[in-house]
Amino acid sequence: MSFFPALLKLDNKRVLIVGGGEIASFKLEKLLDFTKNITIVAPQISSKTKELIDRYNLKYINREYKKGDIDNYFIVVVAVDSLEIQKEIYNEATQKGVLCNSVDSVEYCDFIFPSIIKRDDLIIAISTSGSSPSVAKYLKQKIDKLLPTSISQKLQELKELRSSNPKGKERQKLLDIKAKEFIDKIFN
Repeated sequence: MSFFPALLKLDNKRVLIVGGGEIASFKLEKLLDFTKNITIVAPQISSKTKELIDRYNLKYINREYKKGDIDNYFIVVVAVDSLEIQKEIYNEATQKGVLCNSVDSVEYCDFIFPSIIKRDDLIIAISTSGSSPSVAKYLKQKIDKLLPTSISQKLQELKELRSSNPKGKERQKLLDIKAKEFIDKIFN
C-alpha cells in the first residue's frame, strides 16, 4: 500500500531521533528546515551530527534508547541498524500514538521521508513509497532545475495579494489568474 502524502505542521511538536550516525544526521538536516525542537538519543554521534547539535543548540542524550524515551514526542525517527530495535521502538510508538519512521525498514514506518525541494513557502515532496529512493532523488534534481529563482518572490507577492483581498470568488479568481500566468510563463 502507498503512503498518503501530507505536510505536517511541526510548530510546538517534539521530534526524537534515535541514533547519531550518518543517516541520523541526514534525517536531522531534513527536519531542521521545519523545526528545531529535536532531541537526539545515541551513545555515539558522528561529527556531522555533533556539529548540527551544537549549531542549533539541540538536546542530546548520550546513551542507548530506553523504553519510554518517546513519551511526549510527536514523531520518532529510528536511525539505527538493528532491526530488533527498530521493531521495538515502532511497536512502542504505535501503542503510544507517536508517528514513527525507521530508516530503510518500511514495515516499521508510519511515514517516510520524501525527497524535498524547499524554497521558502514552496515545498515539493517526491516519493516512490519506499520502492526506489534513488528515483525520487534524481527526479527531485531535474524538477529543481526547472524552477525559476524568482519563485519565492512570486509566492510572497501572491501571499500578500491573498491576504489583502477579502475571501470569496473574486479573490479566488484573481489568484488563479495570477498563478496560471506565472506558471505558463515558466513552462512555455
